[in-house]
Amino acid sequence: MTKIALLFPGQGSQQIGMGKELAETYPTCSAIFNEADQVLGENFSDLIFNGDSEELKKTENTQPALLTTSIAIWQILKEKKIHPEYVAGHSLGEYSALVASEAISFQEAVKAVRLRGQLMEAAVPKGKGTMAAILGMDRESVIAVTKQASEQAGAVQPANYNCPGQIVISGTTAGVERAIEIAKEKGAKRALMLSVSGPFHSSLMKPASEQMEKELAKMSFQTPKLEVIANVTAQPIESAAEIQPLLIEQIYSPVLWEDTINRLVADGVDLFIEVGPGKVLSGLVKKVSRRATVLPVFDVESLDKALATIESKGE
Repeated sequence: MTKIALLFPGQGSQQIGMGKELAETYPTCSAIFNEADQVLGENFSDLIFNGDSEELKKTENTQPALLTTSIAIWQILKEKKIHPEYVAGHSLGEYSALVASEAISFQEAVKAVRLRGQLMEAAVPKGKGTMAAILGMDRESVIAVTKQASEQAGAVQPANYNCPGQIVISGTTAGVERAIEIAKEKGAKRALMLSVSGPFHSSLMKPASEQMEKELAKMSFQTPKLEVIANVTAQPIESAAEIQPLLIEQIYSPVLWEDTINRLVADGVDLFIEVGPGKVLSGLVKKVSRRATVLPVFDVESLDKALATIESKGE
């Protein structure tokens, strides 16, 4: 029996037109985009389908847009009788995973991530914080690099443990720049600045997490019906009570993505479906586990291919 995990992408995967073809083909998919329009009180789906990419890149738009697209695609998979045992999402994608597991309603989640985007954008003045990717270094080395850079230039820390040899760091612009210099001196294959609007998953996001706590306190959480692997712990979320503290901590803590995939592989997952635009997570899974089957689903062609593969595996 094939064990399936759904993976939901985070910021960086967005693109204009995402989900449009599927929404035109499947009414269940289209209904989610309409719901987002109603909840946010604007023609939000038009921004996603036909808008300006710079506008979509704004964190307050990117986050609800990705959540909406991912959940819209999930509705089709559900309709096609795809039965995952596990769900996980990268950073923002964790909200999509929680909606898919019925731990949070879509309406509450889309409002929450719009605010999350606004708070994360406002937490640090423009230009004062950034992120960078360090390639070809192990964890201990990257931790040592960020520690040294923090002492010399300004706060910086690991933000995403994506896969072996790919770690993203985040913090003050001066701290990240110094960390890049040190990483190169210590033999990193590459160390490069990322085009992001802020130092996500760093201690500089603490003000955003404190504001977000107030919003999350108003939301109602249920025990997940699917096993959700949390970013902060790479462990399953066992109860509704755990969700709020994990989502608050997630804003300023590293995303343990490599650990999450290793956990799923150890639990016997042999088929991963990336539910949302792009193939970023598919690429990371392959770097963690070469033997895993990974199926990105983002348009009609990729959906048909995924369904044919699942059928051939006898799901």
